[in-house]
Amino acid sequence: MALKVALQMDPIGSVNIHADSTFRIGLEAQARGHALFFYMPDKLAFIEGRVIARGHWIELRNELGNHVSYGPEVELDLADLDVVWLRQDPPFDMGYITNTHLLDMVHPKTLVVNDPFWVRNYPEKLLVLNFPELTPPTAIARDLTTIRAFKAKHGDIILKPLYGNGGAGVFRLDANDRNLSSLHELFTGINREPLIVQKFLPAVAKGDKRVILVNGEPVGAINRVPQAGETRSNMHVGGRPEKVGLTERDLEICRVIGPTLREKGQIFVGIDVIGDWLTEINVTSPTGIQELERFDGINTAAKIWEVIEAKRGG
Repeated sequence: MALKVALQMDPIGSVNIHADSTFRIGLEAQARGHALFFYMPDKLAFIEGRVIARGHWIELRNELGNHVSYGPEVELDLADLDVVWLRQDPPFDMGYITNTHLLDMVHPKTLVVNDPFWVRNYPEKLLVLNFPELTPPTAIARDLTTIRAFKAKHGDIILKPLYGNGGAGVFRLDANDRNLSSLHELFTGINREPLIVQKFLPAVAKGDKRVILVNGEPVGAINRVPQAGETRSNMHVGGRPEKVGLTERDLEICRVIGPTLREKGQIFVGIDVIGDWLTEINVTSPTGIQELERFDGINTAAKIWEVIEAKRGG
């Protein structure tokens, strides 16, 4: 069955075709005979009972500098499509949240991946709170006294925005650090959101493992190793991807969280594991499938489409 598939994402013309997960998913869709429609998040709209998007039918190629061709701009009713991929990058702000509400109006008749209701209710740093036995000591607070008490208890902590992404705004504050008040003043001056603090895990020096799950089942992992002198291992800030296997602890974590992901329609998920601890469950726009394919030969995109095609009756 050939499907009509929309990619709601940031500019596809500027992606790194050797690293971008959405691009790889799109290539796999084409190889399976599906048609691709691309639109930007700000081109999504609700008009008199319809959810529409203005964008382009596209053709993708695995050719550096010549990886996409666009048809003329057209307006489509998303109810006329088979699948919509919610793949815009965070920040998880009110614009993002509004888009999930609009996509709710066409899902599940048009299958939205991942399910927008649960993307909205399970952002990366909040879903992990449902699994305290798997996570390092964690607090979410805006109040400086509460954060100070957490730091006094644990000494060495990570402080970061609750709805940030890509390693932006992540700070390590060790037992001797004197910057907590200044950082709190900086963050609270920017927005009204709480902060998240976690006990620092020294095992991050050996890497922050990204485990990929498809429909709640682990398919593989890559390790992301921080640069020398850097706490953050995100590839956006210079982390180095390495081949790595799944440990029994990784599989245990996946067994615990997998049923929830499957039940809530989170088909493509990337979790972050440092040492033995789960730190994030990424459902908005997870990455890592191209690195996994290079290291282990695992075609995660094909596994994802097998699940989607089964749901669409193909």
